[in-house]
Amino acid sequence: MNYLEFEKPLAEIDGKATELRAMARNNPAMDIEKEAEALDKKSAQMLTDLYKSLTPWQKCLVARHPNRPHCQDYIDALFTDFTPLAGDRNFADDQAIMGGLARLNDRPVVVIGQEKGSDTKSRIERNFGMARPEGYRKAIRLMDLAHRFHLPVVTLVDTPGAYPGKGAEERGQAEAIARSTEKCLTIGVPLVSMIIGEGGSGGAVALATADRILMLEHSIYSVITPEGCASILWKDSEKMREAAEAMRLTAQDLLKLGVIDKIITEPKGGAQRDAAAAIAAVGKAIDEQLTALVKKSPAELIAGRRQKFLDMGRKGLAA
Repeated sequence: MNYLEFEKPLAEIDGKATELRAMARNNPAMDIEKEAEALDKKSAQMLTDLYKSLTPWQKCLVARHPNRPHCQDYIDALFTDFTPLAGDRNFADDQAIMGGLARLNDRPVVVIGQEKGSDTKSRIERNFGMARPEGYRKAIRLMDLAHRFHLPVVTLVDTPGAYPGKGAEERGQAEAIARSTEKCLTIGVPLVSMIIGEGGSGGAVALATADRILMLEHSIYSVITPEGCASILWKDSEKMREAAEAMRLTAQDLLKLGVIDKIITEPKGGAQRDAAAAIAAVGKAIDEQLTALVKKSPAELIAGRRQKFLDMGRKGLAA
C-alpha cells in the first residue's frame, strides 16, 4: 500500500505490526500475535477516523491515489465481450481515451473512459489521462455509433483535464471538447457517467454531460485543479489546500449543489484498499441507472438531459 501524507501515523502502526510478525516468523518461540492484533485494531480504528473527516485537499489526494482502480480495471472486471475501437478517423488514436463495444450484465453498451495508466510506461503512453483533440473526436465517433445502433453509453471519467499542449491547441482542442459535449446532449440513447477519480475541467465535462452523473465517495469534480486555481488566484500553487476548500469539488458538495445525481460509497479507506468491492458497487449503480433510463424514448432522453443542465445553470445563478 502506498500511504498518503495524511496517513503517515497509520503507516507507522501497520509497519510495527508487520515487523512483529516478521520477528515471529524468524523466531517461532515468540508469541506476539496478541500485540499484533492490538495494533491491527488500532490501525482499523484510525483508518475509520481518518476517512470519516477528510478535508477537500485530502480527498484530492485520495482521488489521485496510484493504487485506485482505473478505467481499464473497471472495463476488465465489469464488462464482457469488450471490443476496443480505435482512432478518430481523422488524425490519430489517442491512448488517453479508450472505448468500444461491450456488455454490462449481458446488456449491449458502448463504454468510453479516460485511462491514466498504471506504471511509468503506460502513464506516458496514456499521457496521464489527459486527452488530445483526437481522443474527444474518438469519443464523438463512438457516441454516434451508439446512437445509430440504439446502444446505451457508459462513460468512466478520470482526468486532471484535457491536454493543454501546443499541438493539441493547433488541432482544435477547445472545438473538440465542445463538440463532444454537444454530442453528449444530442444522442437519443441513455448516457450514464461515473466519475471514478478526478473529473477535471472541460476534459471531464466532454464525457460527463449525461442523463445521470454518479461519483465515487472520494472522487473530485471541478473546473480546474486546486493547484491551477491557486496559481491563478494567489500566484502560488502551494495554496492548493485553500483552493480545494473554496472550490467545493467533493462529491458531497456537488450533490448538494445538484451537479451530480448520486454518490457511490467506497470501501473503508478508499477504493484503493478494496478495488474489487469498489468496482462491484460501481457496476451495480450503473446497471440500476441504465435499467431506469432504457424505458425512456429518445426524445424524452434528449429533452430531459437538456433540461437537467439548464436547471443546473439556473441553480448556480440563484446561488
